[in-house]
Amino acid sequence: MTENTITRRDFLRSSVLAASGICLGGRVLSVMADESGSRGPNIVVIVSDDQGYADSSCYDHPKEVSTPAIDRLAAEGVRFTNGYASGYVCAPTRAGLLTGRYQQRFGFYTAGDSRTGMPTSEVTVADVLKEKGYATAIIGKWHVGLEPEYRPLRRGFDEFYGFLGHGAHDYFKLEITSEHNSIYRNDKPINDNGYLTNNLAREAVSFIERHQKRPFFLYLPFNAVHWPLQALQKHIDRFNTGDRNRDIYLAMLISMDEAIGRVLGALKRIGADGNTLIIFFSDNGGAKKNFANNGALRDYKQTVYEGGIRVPFIVRWPDRLPKEVVCDEPVISVDVMPTVCAAAGARLPNDRVYDGRNMLPILRGETKEPLHKALFWYDGTDQWAVRVGKWKLLSFKGSLELYDLHADITEKNNLKEQNPEIVRRLRQTFEDWKDQLAPQIGKAGKDRQSPETAGSKKRERRKR
Repeated sequence: MTENTITRRDFLRSSVLAASGICLGGRVLSVMADESGSRGPNIVVIVSDDQGYADSSCYDHPKEVSTPAIDRLAAEGVRFTNGYASGYVCAPTRAGLLTGRYQQRFGFYTAGDSRTGMPTSEVTVADVLKEKGYATAIIGKWHVGLEPEYRPLRRGFDEFYGFLGHGAHDYFKLEITSEHNSIYRNDKPINDNGYLTNNLAREAVSFIERHQKRPFFLYLPFNAVHWPLQALQKHIDRFNTGDRNRDIYLAMLISMDEAIGRVLGALKRIGADGNTLIIFFSDNGGAKKNFANNGALRDYKQTVYEGGIRVPFIVRWPDRLPKEVVCDEPVISVDVMPTVCAAAGARLPNDRVYDGRNMLPILRGETKEPLHKALFWYDGTDQWAVRVGKWKLLSFKGSLELYDLHADITEKNNLKEQNPEIVRRLRQTFEDWKDQLAPQIGKAGKDRQSPETAGSKKRERRKR
């Protein structure tokens, strides 16, 4: 730590490898809601799309970047310097976020798996919070299932405004087009107008204002700043970087930041600001296609280099967490579900492995122990990575590479040859974790077995 750091139910799997650094469900992780029955905190999870690591002005950033609302989250909360998405593209990260589990455990490896749909055997954070009495809504990009059984209202959400997938959506053309590409309100496509980022803010504010008398969970996954590059002209006119595409991207970023500001304003208006836990991060590293800036990090979205997976990551809860803290502890998007459930005093199902960890003890400075023994990334091919402490081993296009992230955040100095024992140990850690994963759902088709059973069968075959 640095600077002010204060850092569907019951069956336990006991055969989990310690090397994977996971925790098991089946317990209240840290009951923050008063057990006497008083109201638990509101929860808002905000996800940006393809945002560059250097495209928030509370992180190291180029001079043209200004994000006052995101900066306010950091000033009034905890900003992580080692925050990660669990996937290097959109959909897998979203599946992991919603379940608190590495998405590969249930066969969700690629963006294309969103067309098949996140298995209905998976329990979402919305399922758990709804059972706890929360009003639940998703406002924005779904991207984990197209067909009716995989849509938000079947996955624990009371309300939905946004689009189902696949990855991109036009920001201005919001009329009904096709079943899978239209804007939806709940379970019906609608005709709308305006600018989509602004509409998401409108709907988020409406949800907050309509649920003042009960705790709510708002999942706000923007499609900004994902391609296509489309922005309001008044915002484009504010920039002259010499690159028209970069100017449009920055204008899109302004609209998203303003939308976050509107959410913060609504929380303050209804008197809920202090008792609302907000988690903000990007779904993957900045994309080259949309002219994002990842600063010192190597490469972009669609790779397991830091530029593909390390993201802006901020947690704010004024009544419970310190302010203006910068935390170096590695965290990952699968930590969101255990953290918000702990804050709400909600019990996680204990019939499955949970990879995510409750971040609250780290956020409150109650422990100096690492939150994770290891972090993992894998797309089902030969592209994968594992991080243990300062060491990161990755495989990319047949190349095995080892980096000391404490000394070399830019991943320029491959230390594989000098450290064969570290390479061997990290590779074994990855292989042990990989043995627990399910086959890819997009290849398995609709006739799906339980992912945990599938993983068991795979291990049996390996033993023969």
